[in-house]
Amino acid sequence: MKLSVNKKILDSNDKAAQRNRQRFAELGLACINVVSSPGSGKTTLLARTVRDLAGRLRMGVIEGDIKTDTDARAIRAAGAPAVQIETEGACHLSARQVHAALDELPLGELDMVFIENVGNLVCPSAFDLGENRRVVVLSVPEGDDKPCKYPGTFAVADVIVINKIDLLEYIEFSLERVLADISKVNRGAKVFEVSARTGRGMEQWYEWLLSHTAKSNIRNQNAK
Repeated sequence: MKLSVNKKILDSNDKAAQRNRQRFAELGLACINVVSSPGSGKTTLLARTVRDLAGRLRMGVIEGDIKTDTDARAIRAAGAPAVQIETEGACHLSARQVHAALDELPLGELDMVFIENVGNLVCPSAFDLGENRRVVVLSVPEGDDKPCKYPGTFAVADVIVINKIDLLEYIEFSLERVLADISKVNRGAKVFEVSARTGRGMEQWYEWLLSHTAKSNIRNQNAK
């Protein structure tokens, strides 16, 4: 009998993810896994969210990058605790890495934990981290063909954030095409059109986040 290495890795990861999920449920914490290509503006989106929702939403962030703690420092400067995971070449975060990083956050003082995954639209989609919700960020400069090129990643998203919407007039990007393609691969996903730089459209994103902070709501999500 042959058991693929990939299956062993995913099975081990899923067990760790379930432990993370149980921990979030016990604490009544929301956990949002944020996935995108490099340069989509994930860190800018999260830093602005931290600043704008200060006093309304207590957030902590786990940052995943191949090297450097640049993003974690940006989040701390915005006002939230952040833990950096350097993957040393790996193209995604694992549930075990997240489990270890959680011990470095003041979970009892938080309402929500963001996991900013390694910039990649392929590998992270296969790895459950124990999150309650998954967000995919697509930026205008990346092009309007990504939902069809990476359907597996977009199909499992609860939310798709189209970022850098302020650049539409300067870049050839069909918003209509993107929305149509998202509807084809994931009809149930919520879509927010935002500019994390200017603040355009961010209130809708904030309303969605705030609706996912009630402890009873999070427990219900984890029970599904």
